[in-house]
Amino acid sequence: MDKYYAKNLNLIGYHDLCDRPGFQMALQEAQGRYYLYVSHFRHSGWTILDVTDPESPRFVRFIEGPNLSGQVTNKLQVADGLMLCALGTGIPFLHGIGADDPYIAGLQIFDVKTDPEDPKLLSTWVAGKAQACDNICLGVHRFFYSGGRYAHLSSTCDGFNNMIYRILDIADPEYPVEAGRWWLPEQWEDGMLEKNRPKSDFPLSLPGMHGPPYVKDNLAYCGYNGAGVVILDISDVSRPQLVGHLPTYPTLGGKFSGARCHTVMPLSKRPYAIFTNEGERFWCFNKDIIGDQAQPLNVLGMLDVRNPADPTLIAVFPYPEVPEDFPYPNFNDCGIGAPGPFGPHNIHEPHDHPDLEDNNDRLYCCYFHAGLRIYDTSDPFRPKEIAYFIPPNPTTVKFDCKYPGPMIATTEDVVVDKRGYIFIDTFHDGVYVLKSEV
Repeated sequence: MDKYYAKNLNLIGYHDLCDRPGFQMALQEAQGRYYLYVSHFRHSGWTILDVTDPESPRFVRFIEGPNLSGQVTNKLQVADGLMLCALGTGIPFLHGIGADDPYIAGLQIFDVKTDPEDPKLLSTWVAGKAQACDNICLGVHRFFYSGGRYAHLSSTCDGFNNMIYRILDIADPEYPVEAGRWWLPEQWEDGMLEKNRPKSDFPLSLPGMHGPPYVKDNLAYCGYNGAGVVILDISDVSRPQLVGHLPTYPTLGGKFSGARCHTVMPLSKRPYAIFTNEGERFWCFNKDIIGDQAQPLNVLGMLDVRNPADPTLIAVFPYPEVPEDFPYPNFNDCGIGAPGPFGPHNIHEPHDHPDLEDNNDRLYCCYFHAGLRIYDTSDPFRPKEIAYFIPPNPTTVKFDCKYPGPMIATTEDVVVDKRGYIFIDTFHDGVYVLKSEV
């Protein structure tokens, strides 16, 4: 294996995913074995790995998704013996698809309890008509499902612009039905005159549910793109009500970065929440596109949410430590030759899942090309970085890209199981299995 960088983390296993780079991952223990379910960027479908022995992940199978040229199946969750898989389309500059390529917008539900190695499709819920892609993911994107009756989706919807919050009742997983929805007024196209509709050169700057709508008690904590942090009361799922709002854009996030407010995750046992502004993959940019302009700051932040009506930013996580022998001075200048849209991406989300680690004093973040970062959050006002792992740089290109940039390692998603094994995947590569020394 080529050079990688690590601090307080040991690399113990790897699987190449049969040359299908992964994105969001989910895990369950079933019938005495541990299974990792992996969604994909541009391969329509899902991979199952048996990770009972984390040092030697075993490929089980690849499940084909809808065979459409614009189809992206890059999000999934597993709980209560069900696997929920998002159906949507990607971003042309990122995924190498056409803006009008056909796809299904919706969600598929599989039974993974009867046979965790051979999921059975139970239903396909269609969110609405497929829309033309304009630099934003469409269909169902990120969602929260911790078992039980309801799945909480970020989803497009006929008559609305950008993604809104939709609650899906899956009491009968063969016949899912929508139970409720919420949106900001400027998203309702049928209720707004053309001259009053919000305009932006980049849809991620507009209000829109990126998600997931992360549920704790009767509240849903939402990353709402350009609208910032949104907290909703979902005591009545048919009528979600706005409780709290913290605008974070344009001060944080913007220009060439990703979701302006990506994730808001409440801690399960403490009155705090993590929020993130998404950076972006340097592979998708070069100096001709970026120019010499500075990019806005994208951060991991700590919110005090003991009063949900007044979410308050109390800390910003430190800039990721740069290894001594790293070839670049920092992660903003990392091979593009201009300041790049650096920032965090996905964090480990316990989702109340019994098979996942839920440590309120520790945060795991795949920080794109800064690799996996682990933080001690025991003092919410002073989070500290305690470990990192930057994978080897890729050697082959897996996606078409209009403005290809540097071939550098780019981490995407992280899942930590109850045994303490850490699974991360990458934009051009496979799944790495890590174990912490701290």
